[in-house]
Amino acid sequence: MKKIIISNFKMNTTPSEMKNYAMTLATKTKGSKNKIIICPPFTHFAVANQFFEGSKISLGAQNVSDAESGTYTGEISASMLKDSKVEYVIVGHSERRSRFKETDKLINKKIKTALANGLKVILCIGENLATREAKEAGNFVKKQLDDALKGIYENELESLIIAYEPIWAIGTGKTATIKDIQKMVELLRKEISYLYTDKAGEKINIVYGGSIDINNYKKIISLPCLNGALIGGASLNVDNFTVISKENY
Repeated sequence: MKKIIISNFKMNTTPSEMKNYAMTLATKTKGSKNKIIICPPFTHFAVANQFFEGSKISLGAQNVSDAESGTYTGEISASMLKDSKVEYVIVGHSERRSRFKETDKLINKKIKTALANGLKVILCIGENLATREAKEAGNFVKKQLDDALKGIYENELESLIIAYEPIWAIGTGKTATIKDIQKMVELLRKEISYLYTDKAGEKINIVYGGSIDINNYKKIISLPCLNGALIGGASLNVDNFTVISKENY
């Protein structure tokens, strides 16, 4: 079964290091049936495009401004990304929400700006440990989803991937069980069905991102309820990421 395999480099590697990574990945994943999306830092786009051109690998960005242009020093607009041959952009990552205080309202605006400029969006949502222990994970994640999708039309969902990333399972040593993942994905699909239609709930692409690595990837990504995975630190090892990307799920 074809899956979506997404790599989030975060603030790691240099453009020089990207050259070998991109060349290796493009060469070794030829023939893969999966959709591969690489989201490196902005500085890597030119190098990545050089080696991804002609391959099935898509380029993604880790962030986008909610503004189209203007006096926003240090920001990158959606039109800049589009012109740099970027196809996808991550919006609402837990690190952006916590470290940079991005609100659901801002995330909603970023989604609209990205879609208006022809970009596809990888929307990250997920709860922290305190919320989970308070048994409010379901309500919390549903609100994140509802707020992020305000004003988004059903036909635009074709350009959206939902990435469920339980914050409590990232870099903490804690692990989400298969049951945990299935339960949350089912909840997300039901919420999409409630907001739109049953068909939308069935068709929406949902991937999982929570400390996936070379040791646990297959049992998670193979879940029928999931469309793939968002992989962070583990994707920096190009050999391991190649194995995950080429897997026949």
